Amino acid sequence: MDSVASQLKQARKTRNLSQNDVATILHISRQSISKWENGRAYPDMDNLILLSDLYQKSIDELVQNNEELRKQIKNNDQKIKEDRAELGKINTELYQNRNEGFILLILVLASAIVPPVGIILPMYVMWRNNRYNALHKTIYLVSIIVILISAWGGTYIFLSDNWLEPTHTEVYRID
Repeated sequence: MDSVASQLKQARKTRNLSQNDVATILHISRQSISKWENGRAYPDMDNLILLSDLYQKSIDELVQNNEELRKQIKNNDQKIKEDRAELGKINTELYQNRNEGFILLILVLASAIVPPVGIILPMYVMWRNNRYNALHKTIYLVSIIVILISAWGGTYIFLSDNWLEPTHTEVYRID
């Protein structure tokens, strides 16, 4: 491990960089750089590649056939693959006790009473809806219908009141 640590430290000094400079460039803490250069830890594969680019040295030159570091890098790569596989899975447990399909459907239907609300609220409900709700397809269908009806009703009322059949107010004088 000392050979890797000394190689990293020498390469950094050759490029006239401080530990803080390297940490800033790699977006990591200065303490990480210190641990690597003092032999208390190994850089992971991603950081080793970045260090190789920064120091303009090949990874082989930085590690110098250090078998222990190679094993650690292999373990890190395996852990990264496992972590990425875990991240790709959907955690369905979050949705097991949160079936809000019936509530969302009632909310959409209630929003149809007031045309401006009937346009905005169904959009929120469609955003909130997910495939784990029991009525998720029905909610999308009803939401679209409510939006169309509210848009048509609101537009018709606005047009008829203002341009098609405007109301007339007559004032009578009482003697």
